[in-house]
Amino acid sequence: MIRLGGYGIPIAADADADPKDIAAAHLAMGYNAAYCPAVALEDSSRISAIRNAFAAADIEIAEVAAWRNISPPEPDARKAARDYVKERLALADEVGARCAITYIGSMAPGSDYEPHPDNLSQKGFDTFVDAAREIIDAVKPKRAKFCLEMMQWELPDSPEILVDLIKAIDRPAFAAHLDPVNLIVSPRQYYDTASLIRRCFELLGPWIISCHAKDITMGSTLSLHFDEVIPGRGALSYPTYLKELDGRGIPIMLEHLADSDYPEARDHLKSVGRSLGITI
Repeated sequence: MIRLGGYGIPIAADADADPKDIAAAHLAMGYNAAYCPAVALEDSSRISAIRNAFAAADIEIAEVAAWRNISPPEPDARKAARDYVKERLALADEVGARCAITYIGSMAPGSDYEPHPDNLSQKGFDTFVDAAREIIDAVKPKRAKFCLEMMQWELPDSPEILVDLIKAIDRPAFAAHLDPVNLIVSPRQYYDTASLIRRCFELLGPWIISCHAKDITMGSTLSLHFDEVIPGRGALSYPTYLKELDGRGIPIMLEHLADSDYPEARDHLKSVGRSLGITI
């Protein structure tokens, strides 16, 4: 069995909505995993209500979004971003989420996650290690893990590099997050996503805490060009992905779609699962 979650639940973004209604909307969508609904860290009563409502509905809160550039060269921007991510990791711990996730960001001035040569350098690696340690050591989460999104032009850009980061950061609260689409940067990978996925689980399996579901197509426009698409419309080997996930207790979370497209994505994963004898 694999827990499935995703966006496409507008009520989840309403900070005034009843958590029981949000949980019911997830069940109606066919989800038994969720992104954390809108809530502030200081709102302890709402945090408790979300935690209780989702537990009663048997919906696991997979992720708290903490999207910020935690590695900018500007000191004030760096502090503000890291303070925000610390707050989100603390929220994940309080609400019972599996993890808080951000991208490492970029060392390009004034940027969010834009390409920059230092992003893939030893200087970047060391900066990212320091950032993760600072965030984890400040929060000291008891349950939730801290994760970094895989990205094409910043670290971790391969499962091997993520293993290196895990070892260098050297904190039990740092875990792996898997998004194989974000690792596809060449036609060779595109035409053999099954091997890429198997390598990710072989190297990262014990550390993977949550994962994303989307798909990818390669166009013929010069130069090389990839596009994200709805799961089932691209090249990602979902049979391989779901077989590797089955029985590991790792939720798979749909993302980057219009609200109206989530049912198609959900149905594709469930259909592939049924063909494999896996309950999604």
